[in-house]
Amino acid sequence: MKQALLIVNLGTPDAPSTSAVRRYLTEFLNDPYVIDIPQPFRFLLVNGIIIPFRVRKSTNLYRRLWTPEGSPILYHLIGLKHKLETRLPNYTVYAAMRYGSPSLTQVMKKIQEDGITHLTVLPLYPQFADSTTETIINRIREIAFTMTGIQDVRRNPEPGSSMTGIQDIRFIRQFYHHPAFIRAFVERMKPYNASGFDHVIFTFHSLPESHLQRIHPEHPCTGCACETAMPEYGRECYKAAAYETSRRLASAFQLSTTDYSVSFQSRFANKWIGPFTDERIRELAAKGVKRILVVAPSFVADCLETIVEISLDYKELFLREGGDELVMAESLNDEDFWATAIVDIIR
Repeated sequence: MKQALLIVNLGTPDAPSTSAVRRYLTEFLNDPYVIDIPQPFRFLLVNGIIIPFRVRKSTNLYRRLWTPEGSPILYHLIGLKHKLETRLPNYTVYAAMRYGSPSLTQVMKKIQEDGITHLTVLPLYPQFADSTTETIINRIREIAFTMTGIQDVRRNPEPGSSMTGIQDIRFIRQFYHHPAFIRAFVERMKPYNASGFDHVIFTFHSLPESHLQRIHPEHPCTGCACETAMPEYGRECYKAAAYETSRRLASAFQLSTTDYSVSFQSRFANKWIGPFTDERIRELAAKGVKRILVVAPSFVADCLETIVEISLDYKELFLREGGDELVMAESLNDEDFWATAIVDIIR
């Protein structure tokens, strides 16, 4: 038996250039798990409207993000892969991006060439969502079917279940509630002394509200109690998982319910999960809050959303609205304690 671990994150353009960003957005936004409307309408919307109007703005954002080492989400992924290799001597460790390079197709081909028989796949998203975790699972199934001709009959395997083809593939669908993940984020937050701020915001990437309703269609989100407790039907509900993640982190730092709040950023429309982080920042500034710590537990690596949107743009917003200091806590990136936590999670 030859075992392997494949860690997968969202992706990044190859360079902060218009052509590279256009290629990246074309692959990303044409994914039906990301924009879930009928294909002909999605094709026209994405390629005829969104990309032509967004590519220049997005390119400028990536230019603000880029470092001499390249894209942070990529070099942290590679750094994490190397640290996992030293901690998992019985595994071969691979790293891929859902969109861009290194692609899942390239990496799955390498896994096949290396003769791997048992593969664990860890999408690097703590909270499950169709547009993040499920699209990775689906894409790997498609690639495995192309390689082997064996079709997996289960669309949604249970956590820890297997798919048999040329390899046995185990998918870890989420880990927001795993003690090792919570410990890792607690370790990350310690240097920031959360109790020393006037308020802590736990912010998560927003999603269309329709994505939530597919998870539990018999339980409408309106009036849902997930903001105060995890409902049984919400185990794979992204919003419920976000609030549960925040409660666990707040408990670890003994934050009262008035010391912190939960919000969602990076929205594309009003019918996305709220409350929205930029609006929450304005509200806090209007109440006289002067110092805010922002923590983003839906991201395990710093990226465009944490570095540019929050650290730069939201900080500027808060100062403009009368605040004194907004600090964005770094993500887990390729820290030693995060690599150690992943070993616990996959075992």
